Amino acid sequence: MSVTSTATSLDLPVVDWLDPAELARDPYPSYRRLRAEAPVAWSPAVRKVLISSFEGCSVGERHPEIFSSNVAGGTMVRALGGRPLIRKDDPDHAAERAPMNRALRPKQIMDVWAEKFEANARRHLDRMLASGNGTADLNTDYAVPVAARNLCDMVGMSGVDPTDLARWSKDFIAGTGNVLDRQDIWDRCDRSRAECDAALDETIARLRRRPDASITSMLLEGGMDEDKVRNNVKLTISGGMNEPQHMVTNMVRLLERSPAQKAEVLSDAGLWKQVFGEAVRYFSPIGMVTRQTAAAVELHGATIPEGTQVGMILASANRDAARFTDPDVFNIHRPAGTNLAFGSGVHQCAGKWAVQKAIGEIAVPLLYRELPGLQLDPSRTETWDGWVFRGLTSLPVTW
Repeated sequence: MSVTSTATSLDLPVVDWLDPAELARDPYPSYRRLRAEAPVAWSPAVRKVLISSFEGCSVGERHPEIFSSNVAGGTMVRALGGRPLIRKDDPDHAAERAPMNRALRPKQIMDVWAEKFEANARRHLDRMLASGNGTADLNTDYAVPVAARNLCDMVGMSGVDPTDLARWSKDFIAGTGNVLDRQDIWDRCDRSRAECDAALDETIARLRRRPDASITSMLLEGGMDEDKVRNNVKLTISGGMNEPQHMVTNMVRLLERSPAQKAEVLSDAGLWKQVFGEAVRYFSPIGMVTRQTAAAVELHGATIPEGTQVGMILASANRDAARFTDPDVFNIHRPAGTNLAFGSGVHQCAGKWAVQKAIGEIAVPLLYRELPGLQLDPSRTETWDGWVFRGLTSLPVTW
């Protein structure tokens, strides 16, 4: 059954007021309205049934047997040129996830990657200081190059120019979020995918001769078919840039607008993990994930039939007052509890521990240790982009 016929033939609320352009400007007012009026609803503009509550998204994450990741068609498969593990259900998903987990488990992060993360952050901080004259755009001058260099190392593409990898990631993310089917975005994806595949030709050949600790090498050593390796490396490139890049600027922006909490953190380095956890809840880089129902399911009094594409809005779930007290307040002392910024269950983001270490414990704390005068630049304007994936594209700072 198609999504369109499902929505029009059954009694589902219709949110014809939902505007993707408004979501890109600031999605949170629309999310509040969705949760209040129709936490399960058909959106003509997005062409999906949207789930906006914490309860509903949690049900979706806990029940992959109903909310399948094996989505028919879909923008991600089109953007990457193939079906990565995130678009598969177990046992296929588990088989492809296992070798990736070997490269990303917490012990491996500490033993192999933490030193590289530190070196990369220091390298790009030094470059920002040398060229900035006391001012910079924290996104383009620090967050992007740090995230890109870390990712080049982690996927075994140390010879790739990080600016190219960052561009590939941006294009793959734009394609994955291309719910309006813009041809210019597909053209960008096609170009970046061809460049990435050419780089993978060299990378895969080299790693077959000389394996290392990279994700690509682990996938190859696990016996994965080469086309699946390519699909999953491109998935890693897309998500592996988006979250760490945006968490650098999210954390700094939130701390600079919360001076009392900033002072606490600067006097107690043990609070950095709490800053990261609250910042990723407050501004979730992964705004929405797509699923397809494998069976009819009822949520919030609405029946979603089998075969329906569903958008689970994780960014909305993480601001749900039914789950979080004062959800629109940034509070690093919020009682410990699970948010959905990295998903949950079998599809929880494999890179969670890497980004927490690389950004939450290394890159942002380093900024504040080396630049005690760091502050937002009031003379220049910050900019944001996206809602399926959302983050700052410019954050002017001074020191």
